[in-house]
Amino acid sequence: MRNASALTRFVAPMIAAGVLMAGCGQAPQTTGAAPESAAPAASTAASQPAASASGQSVPRKSAAAPVAAAPGEPVAAGSAGKAKLAPESDPASMAPGSVYLNPANGRNEVIVANIKRTAVLIGDSQSEPEAGWPRQGLAAMGYNVFFCGRGGTGFVAANGKTGNYIDALQRGDWKLPYGSPALVVIQGGGNDAARGATDAQIVANADRLISSLKQRYPGSKFAMIGTLARGINYGGGRRSQVDALLSTVAAKHAIPFVSAGDWLTKYNLAKELADGVHMNSAGHKALGTILAARLKELGLEAPAVPATSALPVG
Repeated sequence: MRNASALTRFVAPMIAAGVLMAGCGQAPQTTGAAPESAAPAASTAASQPAASASGQSVPRKSAAAPVAAAPGEPVAAGSAGKAKLAPESDPASMAPGSVYLNPANGRNEVIVANIKRTAVLIGDSQSEPEAGWPRQGLAAMGYNVFFCGRGGTGFVAANGKTGNYIDALQRGDWKLPYGSPALVVIQGGGNDAARGATDAQIVANADRLISSLKQRYPGSKFAMIGTLARGINYGGGRRSQVDALLSTVAAKHAIPFVSAGDWLTKYNLAKELADGVHMNSAGHKALGTILAARLKELGLEAPAVPATSALPVG
């Protein structure tokens, strides 16, 4: 009976869920222009109910060393030191939009249709809208974008309902995709700048987030996008400082970094601000094009689609 009980704990059930393909953030509550506390346009991401297993953090000391997996392959990361696990399931064999209890880490994760060409985007209200410039830039590089996050949050900042990036991940405010995505992107810093987060707080939480994500997705590429601002010599203030700080964090973790701390001035786009920090549609489009160019320079295009074999004629 003890063996049967142990098997029950590790064989993960599939749980039916609503369609979640727009991402794992919750729909924002827009209350007017505020420093990056809400997206200027509502996201179409579906709200996800919390599950008891999704809020459990995995102690670092007991976590087994992850095995790298190619994009699209299942991976058993964060296994809490267990030597034997149930066989990993192929994401391609599961229904897109469903939620899967990953036996490797005890967390609920979302099944996406094409994990091999998916970019997981963790961010704030710059990224949350469907037409947000980070999403546009990634889509232009050939990625399907899966958003995790919510307006008003950051490395330290929370919005009252959703925790900061690392807390939200650990307690299950939003869910990561199951499998191994092609790219994981972390964007933000604006809310941390607005709410007085210290350098030490930002660095500590960014380190924790990156470490957790790299454990979960050891075979994926990573990138970071900094804090959109006017530039340190043109009124960028703390936003530009946080952008520069995040570049040092990215360098420490050997992650490609896209600095946006002077883009509003450098590309003459302050005139396209819808409020103090968010872009209008023209601004999102312009920044999306700029981001795509930077991602291409960094060699972060989506994997090529395999050529399909020609069907026999007749």
